[in-house]
Amino acid sequence: MQRESFKSSFGFLMAAIGFAVGLGNIWRFPYMTGENGGGAFLVVYLVCAAFIALPILIAELVLGQRGGDEPLQSMRQLAGSMKLSARWQWMGLWMLATAFLIMVTYATVAGWVLIYGREALTGAFVGLDSVRSASAFEVLKADRGIQSVGVGCVLLVALVIIYGGVRGGIERAVTIMMPLLLMLLVGLAVYNAHYPGFDVALDYLLRPDFSRIDASVGLAAVGQAFFSIGVAMAGMWTYGAYLPANQSIFRISVLVVIADTGVALLAGLVIFPLVFRYGLDPAGGVGLIFQVLPVAFGQMSGGIWLATAFFVLLALAAISSIVGFIEPLVVARARSIGGARRAAALQWTLLLFVFSILNIYVFGDVAVVGSALNDQLDFLSNQIMLPLGGVMVAAFVGWRLAPHLTASSIGLKEGNLYRIWLLLLRVVLPVALIILLMTGTGLISF
Repeated sequence: MQRESFKSSFGFLMAAIGFAVGLGNIWRFPYMTGENGGGAFLVVYLVCAAFIALPILIAELVLGQRGGDEPLQSMRQLAGSMKLSARWQWMGLWMLATAFLIMVTYATVAGWVLIYGREALTGAFVGLDSVRSASAFEVLKADRGIQSVGVGCVLLVALVIIYGGVRGGIERAVTIMMPLLLMLLVGLAVYNAHYPGFDVALDYLLRPDFSRIDASVGLAAVGQAFFSIGVAMAGMWTYGAYLPANQSIFRISVLVVIADTGVALLAGLVIFPLVFRYGLDPAGGVGLIFQVLPVAFGQMSGGIWLATAFFVLLALAAISSIVGFIEPLVVARARSIGGARRAAALQWTLLLFVFSILNIYVFGDVAVVGSALNDQLDFLSNQIMLPLGGVMVAAFVGWRLAPHLTASSIGLKEGNLYRIWLLLLRVVLPVALIILLMTGTGLISF
């Protein structure tokens, strides 16, 4: 297959940020923060983003650039060229499986966002109070038909973008969508600063109660950092294969993490002032933004248009992440059917639609180990498979690929920073992640 690439470093950066920035920042980050102690979780999350997710993101982009393909084929090529065991290809399969499992629940939530964009345009939020907003969200979750339509629309748009290829589809879409979403988030945060609740939200986020931190919070923060930044879920790896060799992997990785973390913090400054202004529970779970934002938009002058723009742009950001999830699967499938990219994209999109419908109609009603199957799948993919994938990436790059690398290959000069990166990959991160996994899941305790 002919290897594609992004036209410019800005296009690649927007695609990487587009994959990272989405529901993980604006939907998942606020409710995970609320459920895990507010500012205490934020501190742990920032540490995980800087010292765990960033080094592994650099390593993952290196694997993509060196392997020149999606994870499975990259590992086959790298293992073959380095005369390593063919079993290393299972690491690539692990990444692809993680991406697919995440998408099953992700596409459903993206459908909710798109539906709320339609509701906003019809003026359904005008005069809405917190009780009616919470009730409306419960009605949506009970309406499986409309959820199915939402998922179908989201996946159809993603399919159109993937059909356009790397430059004509992915790069063109994200260079428009991401700056617009960022500007809207900044505007909403500035708007909140002029109304009650902003000071309380700042206090909630910036005055951590460190007594709330335990192993489960640490594991949740690692999972959120990986989910939000897009680490160990195949997309960044595949985008790395499209990255020209003259681009600094270190610089791009730092910019992605800064942008991603900045958007998550902005989301907190958009959501939590509204939570406290309207007397809602910050630990409101997966429905937090769907219960809070409609009430706020309903009180604003021009709220119909702001709400419509927000939910549509958030839906598009979610779609850009879905494109990143599907892309490595498409590349892998296209190779097995003679390079037919569009056929592969259609097949994977249809399969994802089927599993998303199962998620809507079946998985929520099936209990496994005391909770719904879709909750178990979310925990498995985000708090088990992502960290384990990070361990694999760190170990392979730190111990197997490192002898073939130089500091300049990732955009650094020889010195302490490069040596620290290797030390993190070889020792610190694998040990830290395994301990977090074992303590956070209750396998061991201290």
